[in-house]
Amino acid sequence: MNAYEIYSQFLTDIHQTTWAEYIAVIAGILSVWWSMKEDILVYPSGLLSTVIYIWISFKGGLLGEASVNFYYTVMSIYGWILWAKKDQHRQHVLQIAYSSGKEWGWQILFFVVCYAAVFFPLTYLKKDFAPTAIPWADAYASATAYTGMWLMAKKKVESWYWWIATDLASIPLYFVKHYVLTSVYYTVLLIIAVFGLMEWMKRAKERKYAG
Repeated sequence: MNAYEIYSQFLTDIHQTTWAEYIAVIAGILSVWWSMKEDILVYPSGLLSTVIYIWISFKGGLLGEASVNFYYTVMSIYGWILWAKKDQHRQHVLQIAYSSGKEWGWQILFFVVCYAAVFFPLTYLKKDFAPTAIPWADAYASATAYTGMWLMAKKKVESWYWWIATDLASIPLYFVKHYVLTSVYYTVLLIIAVFGLMEWMKRAKERKYAG
């Protein structure tokens, strides 16, 4: 696909974008922005975005993406509870921190299991039920997202590495599936994720020396 064809597809698909997708994109961007700022508003805004994307994904036959957003919804509730917890001094219990070596091992294992859990069912369902699926790409984007969301709930710095991987995979993935606004959305998220990583690294360092 040359530059002109990409531009033409972008113009065609952007005109077909629904208001639901616009709302989901705006809410999603706000969610990632607030996560960078360590603001609990990340979760209510994220829930609005993910619930809409579940509906959009099912409507478009994007089962892998639907599973990701359902998982986001569940983990947003879980993360909201964790981030809201305070001790007897009214200080938040959960603090931004780096993962240990053992935690890194669990992250990799979690990613592999999630990849397999998405890849094999999509490969089976592609012929009759999910013709737009790209099993290996959908599985990679889904598994990195699952891992990133889990670590975000735990306030681990490494969550941003997984988000960056998700964004890099999702930009072309959604574009070829004609969800160009969502492709642009992931481009914006990629930029925010880079700044989010730097911000959380800074906060983790400050808290380490302050503690």
